[in-house]
Amino acid sequence: MLRRILQDKKILIAGYGREGKSSHALLQKLFPGKPFDIAQNNEEIHSLLAQNSYDLILKSPGIPTFVFEGHCDLDIISSQTDIFLQAYGNQTIGVSGTKGKSTTTSLIYHSLQWAVNTGKEVRISPKAPVCKKVILAGNIGIPLFDILDQIDDASIIVAEFSCHQLENIHRGPHIGILLNLFQEHLDHYHDYMGYKMAKMQMALRQIPDDHFFYSTDNAELADLVSQQRICSQMHPYALKEAEEVASLQSTLQGDHNRSNILVVWRALRLMEMDKNTFAEALATFSGLPHRLERVGEFAGITFYNDSISTIPAACEAAVKALGNVDTLILGGFDRGIDYAPLAAFLDTTAIRNLVFVGKAGSRIHALLQYPEKYNILLEDNYEKIVPWCFEHTAKGSICLLSPAAASYDAFKNFEHRGETFKRLVVSE
Repeated sequence: MLRRILQDKKILIAGYGREGKSSHALLQKLFPGKPFDIAQNNEEIHSLLAQNSYDLILKSPGIPTFVFEGHCDLDIISSQTDIFLQAYGNQTIGVSGTKGKSTTTSLIYHSLQWAVNTGKEVRISPKAPVCKKVILAGNIGIPLFDILDQIDDASIIVAEFSCHQLENIHRGPHIGILLNLFQEHLDHYHDYMGYKMAKMQMALRQIPDDHFFYSTDNAELADLVSQQRICSQMHPYALKEAEEVASLQSTLQGDHNRSNILVVWRALRLMEMDKNTFAEALATFSGLPHRLERVGEFAGITFYNDSISTIPAACEAAVKALGNVDTLILGGFDRGIDYAPLAAFLDTTAIRNLVFVGKAGSRIHALLQYPEKYNILLEDNYEKIVPWCFEHTAKGSICLLSPAAASYDAFKNFEHRGETFKRLVVSE
């Protein structure tokens, strides 16, 4: 099917990172000897579009769609995710949301893998064969085209999808899960609604036999869903229903994780998994790095790395989940997110020490209503931040890195920031 979709087309690969290179490799494999144009940045995209006419543009996630406005017909823009779902959407479970998607995706994958390995029968739909193989891919770090050789009729693909991957799709995943919506990636869209509608394509592009799960606890998401015409089978869920999974053993902490466990169970139950199997899988799932990750106890202080926190809601959830947070490290790259609610939240907590990093940190600091109640450090260098935290955090309490901001003013990504923090804590 992929060959049919891509053949006889003049194709431009826009963006040449991990996914762009993966797309190029597949095209070379399918059509040996055929040339394909590659643009690595916005300037090269505009130059090639001015000189050529294309039938299809395979856009990488890092390239905003508005880069193409006024330069080509936007209907020819596709992506690796779009092509993949046209071919394998009926075998795919897709997870998206502003926060929690990597953990949720990984828990689904782990649980299905557990079922397969223990001889339990699960299937993605009533007419599908019993699953013999589970494949993890997508925004979690594995390009979808890189798994093509692994897929057969008895495979289930569990994929994490970003807003950038979803915005140009023509087919949604058979089971779609949208966890929440908060302000994020505003630099890639004209406005917040553009970001939200990119996520919503997961449901809008499904067919009647598909299933769409969404949280009614998240007002942004619930309101948006209520305004759409969705033809798939809808499965709303809420934290108040989490009693359903309350007795299950898990290392995942906080209400946000209880909500995610609930939706994972409901999706897997739809796939004929029994609750005992899910309970076993959940108990053996250890979570992911940089997501409320316990670094350890040092000098009587427990350190947590939540570097994945790039929005205020994630930081608030982390503080509530842990309790006993005495020191909080905030800030980084400023993308224009509204930090007033976070500043108001901080003033309601018992946190004594606040570290503010980067331009985002300076803006949060300026929004505090009662700055005099805190010990405050304004500092961008983590080699100075960590010793300060050791000096000021009370023994028996928690020092938490949960920045509520992106990291790429000083780090390659949130992983780099988290690893730096952990290294400095352990070596202090």
